[in-house]
Amino acid sequence: MSDITRELRITGRVQGVAYRAWTRSRAEALGLTGYVQNESDGSVTAVVHGAKDRVEAMITDCHSGPGAAAVRDVRVTEAPAPDLATFEIRRG
Repeated sequence: MSDITRELRITGRVQGVAYRAWTRSRAEALGLTGYVQNESDGSVTAVVHGAKDRVEAMITDCHSGPGAAAVRDVRVTEAPAPDLATFEIRRG
């Protein structure tokens, strides 16, 4: 199975609720690489790369997020593979 990369734009109450830390933890558990960062408009962007079924599991999980989050929408688009060996939190 080949790897895929997707960019997720998550909106709702997703900043100030540990969404980035939760995303990194979940991505690491799934064996994904990429990054997550806050955006100035209050959304969160994540780029996830790995096996198709694991990326799809991550997308599903991002619709819920950590307990304090209130996710309104997760927009998913194709993206180029990040040149990363881990999953990191970036400053937006």
